[in-house]
Amino acid sequence: MSAVAGVSLADVDLTDLDRWSAGVPHEWFAMLRRAAPVFWQDERRGRGFWSLTRYDDILAASKDWQTFSSEKGGTSLMDLTPEQVQSRMSMLDSDPPRHKRLRNIVNKAFTLRAINAYEGRIRAMFREVLDAAFSEREFDFVDAVAVELPMRILCELMGVPLEDRRYLVQLGNRMLGNTDPDHAGKFVAGEADLSAYAHLPFSSPAAPEMFAYANSLAAQRRRAPQDDLTTRLLEAEIDGDRLSEHEFDLFFLLLVTAGNETTRHAMSNGLLALLEHPAQRDRLIADPALIPSGVEEILRWAPSLLHFRRTATGDVELRGMTIRAGDKVALWYVSGNRDEAQFPDPDHFDVCRTPNRHLAFGLGGPHFCVGAHLARLELRVWLEEMLPVLGSLELAGEPQRLRSNFFHGVKSLPVQVP
Repeated sequence: MSAVAGVSLADVDLTDLDRWSAGVPHEWFAMLRRAAPVFWQDERRGRGFWSLTRYDDILAASKDWQTFSSEKGGTSLMDLTPEQVQSRMSMLDSDPPRHKRLRNIVNKAFTLRAINAYEGRIRAMFREVLDAAFSEREFDFVDAVAVELPMRILCELMGVPLEDRRYLVQLGNRMLGNTDPDHAGKFVAGEADLSAYAHLPFSSPAAPEMFAYANSLAAQRRRAPQDDLTTRLLEAEIDGDRLSEHEFDLFFLLLVTAGNETTRHAMSNGLLALLEHPAQRDRLIADPALIPSGVEEILRWAPSLLHFRRTATGDVELRGMTIRAGDKVALWYVSGNRDEAQFPDPDHFDVCRTPNRHLAFGLGGPHFCVGAHLARLELRVWLEEMLPVLGSLELAGEPQRLRSNFFHGVKSLPVQVP
């Protein structure tokens, strides 16, 4: 039986969400990278899946969409029928050329130049939120700051009324946090209904509400265009091709869920990492020029998305294992980002780390995150605006983690300023 540091292959169950709610099982991934880098995981409810845990394998699979498809089975580990997959086909769950068509339509809104134009407004919003949060001696950073900042930016970009932000957050929680009883809410009849992995957001009972909201917003902009991202997406055209109504709905849903959730979790995990590594926090405070590299280290250390699924389009041999056509394959970014062969001393949190070619945004493949520029800008401005109070901030209780093996999330992070 293969074992590393007292952990054996028999101990590994990547579908055990109770283990994930206690924190990422890095000891499992360290063992898998060394003893079983292409690992078969049985499922209680599904047909099982392969796990890729080494950096080079994940990067290669991300680039090779012909062999490891996002379109054949979607990017969730759920087992879906071909009809279900087709009805939920978003930019995230598609391969070229379909993916390239959708991406080309929306790309102009997310270029570095377009995103940087929002920096002044983003900074003003961040100061407003941080001033309100730090008016209290003790507060929950997740609720007061990490939830607020990305959604305020989304409202600003999309032209969504600010008063609707919490409603959209709740919809997102119900769709993507549905393996956690605190987020699943009334849509879960009992503990047995909490699956071993997050449902696709389009499968959630909350999805029709999100689509209805998107349809209403789009109808308003068609009647009265404005200077916002909603209008630009509706009017965006490549060779006479525009987003259909359903494609706009799917894109809006992805922005509200994936775009909001990932940045929210990056901020929460990032602050937690800095508080748990005070020497690294002090380096940032002493030298703000380190903030860009600090952002990249936060993304490497605690990627918001733990994995994405691909589906093998044909039989393929990898490290002595045969992956069959139709098999599910999970690309574990959280493991690749700690790969000893890629990152020296990977379990050391280092805000000066360079180079830092982490996998947090899906490096190398057609699915490299379209919102990467926006996420990096948000995280940089957030850290810059946090510097005056960062040195005096302390944990005021135990963080509560999301019960999920898909999102690396913190539900609650109590902090205080003595």
